[in-house]
Amino acid sequence: MNKENRGGAQVDSQTGLLALIGDPVGHSKSPDMMNRALKSHGLPYVYLAFQVAPERLKEAVNGFRALGVKGWNVTIPHKVAIMEHLDEIDESALAIGAVNTVVCEEGKWVGYNTDGPGYLRSLKEEWDLPFSKLKAVILGAGGAARAVGYALATAGVPEISVANRTVEKAEALANHLASFTQTRAVSLKEGKDVIEKADLVINTTSVGMHPDRDATPVPTEWLHEGQYVSDLIYHPRETALLKGAKQQGAKVHEGLGMLVYQAAIAFEKWTGVPAPVSLMKQVLADSLKED
Repeated sequence: MNKENRGGAQVDSQTGLLALIGDPVGHSKSPDMMNRALKSHGLPYVYLAFQVAPERLKEAVNGFRALGVKGWNVTIPHKVAIMEHLDEIDESALAIGAVNTVVCEEGKWVGYNTDGPGYLRSLKEEWDLPFSKLKAVILGAGGAARAVGYALATAGVPEISVANRTVEKAEALANHLASFTQTRAVSLKEGKDVIEKADLVINTTSVGMHPDRDATPVPTEWLHEGQYVSDLIYHPRETALLKGAKQQGAKVHEGLGMLVYQAAIAFEKWTGVPAPVSLMKQVLADSLKED
C-alpha cells in the first residue's frame, strides 16, 4: 500500500510508533487528535497511549529505545523523572524543570517542554496582549504553572505573582521565576489584592475540572472588567471560573487551545511538517462533547 495512504489508520510493517506515557492515561484525548493529524498528512506513524507506573519508567524508555520509537509525549507523573533517562534536555525544558515531549534526534533522546510555547500560541491566537506592560497572577505552583510562568517571563511580562494554597510552593516557584522577571508569592486565600490589580489571571490548578465543575480556585468576585482570565482546564471547556469572570466583565480564554498547540508543536518536532491545528481542535472538541 502507498505510504501516503497509511498514516494514522493503516498499520503495517513500515508503520512507525509515536506515543504518550503517563499514569493514568485512559482519559487522554491525545490519541484521537494525533492519529487524525497523522492521517491528514498521510504520515506512516500510529500514536498510542501507554500506562507506565513510576517504577517502570526506565524500562519503558529502554523499550522505546530498542524499538526505535520516533518520539513520545510525557504526562503526569513522569514530566520530571523522565529527564534523568534522556540524552539531552532543551534549554527551556531545563529552565522549566520538566519535559513533556521527547524526540529522537540523530540517535539521541532529546527532551523538550511544549506546554509554555503552546500556551503562548493559544493566548496570542485570541488576544493581542502588550506582554511588556502586564501584571500577571498564576493560580497554582505545579508543573503547568512552571511552564506558563517561564513562557510569560521570557515573553517580557515584567511582574508575575504566584498564588497557591501552600505558600511555600508559591515561594519556590516565585524564586525560580525571579531569574527572569519580578515575582512575589501569596496564598490563594490572601490573593485578593494582587488578583484585583492583575491584568492577566491564569488558573493552572485542577480546581473546576470535571466532575467538580462548580468549584473555583478563587472567588470570582475578585475579578473585574478589563481583566483577561485564562484557565488551563479544558473539560469542561467553560469552567465555573470563566463563567464567573464573564459575569464580572472580564475577557476569558479556555484551556483547549493550549492542549492543541502543545500537541501541535510536538507533532511538528516529530514529523517536520505543519500540524493541522484546525483539524486537531475540531477532533478534540468533538471528543469532549461525547463525555
